[in-house]
Amino acid sequence: MKNINNNDKQVFKAAQAAWAGWAALRGKRRRNKDFTYGSQWGDTVTDADGRRCSEYRRLQESGHEPLTNNVIRRLVRSVVGRFRNSIAKENNNIIINELDSRALEEFLISGCCLQRVDIGGIVENLNPYRFFSNVMEDVHCRDCKIAGYLHDLNVGELIMRLARGDRNRAGRIREIYTRIETSENICSTAVGNDAESGGNFFSAANGLIRAVEVWTLELQEVLECHDRAGGELYLTDTGNQGIIDAENIRRHEAGVPGIDARWSIEETWHCRWFAPDGHCLTHYTSPYGHGSHPFVIKLYPLTDGEVHSFVEDIIDQQKYINRLITLIDHVMGSSAKGVLLFPDSALPEGFTWQDMKRIWRSTDGILPYAEGCCTNLPQQIASNNTNIGAYELLSLQMRLVEEISGMGSVLQGNAASGTRQGAQLYERQVENATIALADIFETFNTFRLNRNAKLRMAEPSESEA
Repeated sequence: MKNINNNDKQVFKAAQAAWAGWAALRGKRRRNKDFTYGSQWGDTVTDADGRRCSEYRRLQESGHEPLTNNVIRRLVRSVVGRFRNSIAKENNNIIINELDSRALEEFLISGCCLQRVDIGGIVENLNPYRFFSNVMEDVHCRDCKIAGYLHDLNVGELIMRLARGDRNRAGRIREIYTRIETSENICSTAVGNDAESGGNFFSAANGLIRAVEVWTLELQEVLECHDRAGGELYLTDTGNQGIIDAENIRRHEAGVPGIDARWSIEETWHCRWFAPDGHCLTHYTSPYGHGSHPFVIKLYPLTDGEVHSFVEDIIDQQKYINRLITLIDHVMGSSAKGVLLFPDSALPEGFTWQDMKRIWRSTDGILPYAEGCCTNLPQQIASNNTNIGAYELLSLQMRLVEEISGMGSVLQGNAASGTRQGAQLYERQVENATIALADIFETFNTFRLNRNAKLRMAEPSESEA
């Protein structure tokens, strides 16, 4: 079909801009992921000398050992566990259930649900680091105009995916990437560089090559066709007008109803694959039965286009918990615990300090001293400076984490302490506690329903095939 709105160069630049537009979300996701998996002292701060450094380094330089009590990971596992428990009762595909469990974990961390549905019932999870789209505000992502994904693969895999039996196209792809590898720099523009997450739009790692898959919603000239013989309605390329005219002549001579064709303009999803230097490797109109792109997208909550995850809400409480246990450890380590004050003038003749230490450590030892040589007796000092209210604050923060996250002790599999209760009462407590997580679960279930609908419609129709 003839494209009347975009060209390859404009689409490639739009893809770079869209990927750059996701930079803030990628940076936030990386921080959330670090906190989820235990790297919780990496935030950048200013030390006493005005230098920018990580919290871990500043704390170590001040003589403290940073400690971590990772409650976020436990909460994420509990939510995923609740989800697995709910879908275990469903008679679903086990592979899909595993994919959805990992997709839910990503959703809790980044607020993004991303999957790809291909012809043949192939479903895969997508990494938000590689995905991009225009800014969207509709919760169903119906305002998506451009979407794409960065692929890292070798030349053979790319040719197998794009050549589609065309040896000339395969040779052209190999020639383009040979030229790219020998060129000095294809990243001359700053657009597409992602300083926050340390990556860029153009290059792959580990000796692989980068290919950019871009889907755009474009206006195209089409023919709206009504086959009166079979009662079929379909769209076709304007270049097929001659074929339709010839078919109508044949049908007229045979006394068969013909095909009515009317020129129109339709929105159509179009796919292009680009090399990192901007060369278009291949392009085609959506081959799927639903006529859209293969991505299933759900961003949470998408208020004014913003994405905020489950993990993001409890990071501040997690940081304060870590500071409190680090403080308690420091106070306990610096407090006097069983120190013996022994005047050196009271050391008996023939005894060394090593002798005194050995006797003091014994459970039934006798510690001699010269009584008349000093006025002060030996004495032991045991300080209790750890009772500074830190334990109460720590307990408060743990309760706040449960309240903010909605993951109370019941949802984590713990019964109320000191009480006996029947199964029915416990299930009712679980049901009441789940209300706080209902929004997250329902949003994710909506994503699964959209995925299943796209999966059913992924196969091309007979006319398209």
